[in-house]
Amino acid sequence: QEKKIFTVQGPYPIIRRELRARGWVERKLPGMGRQLEQHHPLRYPWLPAEEEEQCDEDPNSIHDLMSYLVRNRLPNFIWTNFLDATDPELLQQDNVVNHYAGVDAFTTKEGLCLSLQKLPWIEQADPNTFFPRCYRLGIMEEREAFIEDFHLTAARSLLKLALEEAGNRPVRTQQVPNSAKSHVSHPKHSTARPGSPPYPELVEEALEVCKQHLGVLQHQDIDRSTPSPCRTCIDWDRFLQQYYRVAHEGARLVLTNQEQKQCQNLLRHLAEQLPQFDMEGKLNVWILKPGAESQGKGIICTTRLEEVLQQAWSCKSPSVQVGRWVVQKYMERPLTIFGTKFDIRQWFVVTDWKPLTVWFYRDCYLRFCSRPFSLRHLERARHLCNVSVQKWYKTSPDQDVRVPHDKIWSNKQFQEYLAQLGQADAWHQVLVPGMKAAILSALRSAQEQVRFHKGSFELYGADFLVGEDFQPWLLEINSCPTMSPSSAVTRQLCANVQRDTLCLVLDRKDNPTCSIGAFELIYKE
Repeated sequence: QEKKIFTVQGPYPIIRRELRARGWVERKLPGMGRQLEQHHPLRYPWLPAEEEEQCDEDPNSIHDLMSYLVRNRLPNFIWTNFLDATDPELLQQDNVVNHYAGVDAFTTKEGLCLSLQKLPWIEQADPNTFFPRCYRLGIMEEREAFIEDFHLTAARSLLKLALEEAGNRPVRTQQVPNSAKSHVSHPKHSTARPGSPPYPELVEEALEVCKQHLGVLQHQDIDRSTPSPCRTCIDWDRFLQQYYRVAHEGARLVLTNQEQKQCQNLLRHLAEQLPQFDMEGKLNVWILKPGAESQGKGIICTTRLEEVLQQAWSCKSPSVQVGRWVVQKYMERPLTIFGTKFDIRQWFVVTDWKPLTVWFYRDCYLRFCSRPFSLRHLERARHLCNVSVQKWYKTSPDQDVRVPHDKIWSNKQFQEYLAQLGQADAWHQVLVPGMKAAILSALRSAQEQVRFHKGSFELYGADFLVGEDFQPWLLEINSCPTMSPSSAVTRQLCANVQRDTLCLVLDRKDNPTCSIGAFELIYKE
């Protein structure tokens, strides 16, 4: 009569215990008891022994008796891993479910990429200021746009490399190893004399491409039919092969004084037009991701255009359809801690979509890689921070000993680190406002695609990288963030966010002034 029947699907002992403490009765799904027996005694290995005992099922307990009595009743509250895994017969109009339908519009890499492309038509916001530019390779127009972007980024990168080498004093890069000479383009493409830089025309071509691109960005081509910079007479296959030698194999570049001034001037103007100019670096690294996978599956980093296109169209993974890939500009200049890359897992809850109502969790955690950050080595251990990826790697001998052994920090530990850098205000003045704004923009961009009914809710986990300027960059949003802790920090935080979520979506209905823990309302339409 009180409508306090619940069903839990998945490894959520804390949810089960918290609901029972509120007087709720569990309707167990068929086979759940046998499934629990098979997993005992390592049923909840991430919990302390005393908490695990509280989660154990006593066959003679009042909970089992009550579960038997409500076995034919529909649950009023459902907490499940995935909405698709829930029996449709259990989903009624008046029950509360911890998921919405249609959220793949922002919780898959492909969906988020498409939704944020539409953002400028929904609100006055530029996704390029918080989301690394991204393309769906299965869509011909986007694939062509990516190729053009790769070309333009290579041209900008070449000018950055040329300026770096010029500097205030001549800096000679390493000699090209003999093994690399097989990659050199045909001699007819080079007019270099013995002892001179191998590609004297390369800087001139890059300057011309960047000039044309700047004109497009400044809308100087509106009244004339200027072709795209990537459709000029440049042989881009040759240009890229020569750029690869400069960027990755140590080939030299030499600038005249005039070219040096042109490079400085052009790059300064491009930086004013391109929000991602600084974070994109100078090695043209891109990250290729299956469009609907999670936990780092299938992700690779690469610097070669041909590798991106070949990988996306010759996929051997049975779970990824050919062409269902996204490619995203890799952040080459992240903030690192003790020389190691990290990302931030940030939770938030949506309790309504009309009006859109969003609650931000004030606690979060950092995830570290197992090896020092390096753009000369693109293996997963250095570049993918997912716990599900890093658990397969041991900490490398060259890793700074100050990196936490379990590769996890709380946001409070991060704030202490920022204070040591003299940047104590960066967390509250730059990072948190930036994360909130990015989350709200992503939600608004996909709002019309979500199907929902009143009373339900969903807990999400957003992943962010941090730039050298402390600006947060949204990577993805997960609809079923893991609650299986991998460290002492996440054991506490994952338990807290589950308890606080129940306070927010259940207790607050009866008592609007009750504590909701670390949640704060950041948006209500």
